Amino acid sequence: MVEHELKGSENYLVSVLVKPGNQIKVFIDNDHDVSVDDCVKLSRAIEGQLDRDSEDFELMVSSAGLDQPFSLLRQYKKYLNRKINLQLPEGKRFDAILTAVDEESITFKKLIKKGKSKKLEEGLEQKLSLEEIKETRPGIQF
Repeated sequence: MVEHELKGSENYLVSVLVKPGNQIKVFIDNDHDVSVDDCVKLSRAIEGQLDRDSEDFELMVSSAGLDQPFSLLRQYKKYLNRKINLQLPEGKRFDAILTAVDEESITFKKLIKKGKSKKLEEGLEQKLSLEEIKETRPGIQF
């Protein structure tokens, strides 16, 4: 239903979560920015196809935000030449600049603190297969 409603728009479905108590969470993204209007429009379209009289539900439509890990290759591509946060299977986390992505791996420059300065510098380019990454999130920049 969500994919049908998004057809022809720049937005795409990232995930749908259905939790106990009929709590439905829909996360969308696009290659630029998702607007509040995009979320409202999709929410109304979904609600129009569901019957609250037969079963009550709570619906939340949101963009895949900074707190959401990447789940699609398209999200990696959106963050080319931008800051990301990587977590490896053993739990180690670090920030990096994403420099390339393909179907199987990503290439990045790890951000390293040099000396007493709080400024981070880009390290050497490295490559990891997507299987070697536990989680990737957008990097937060101030």
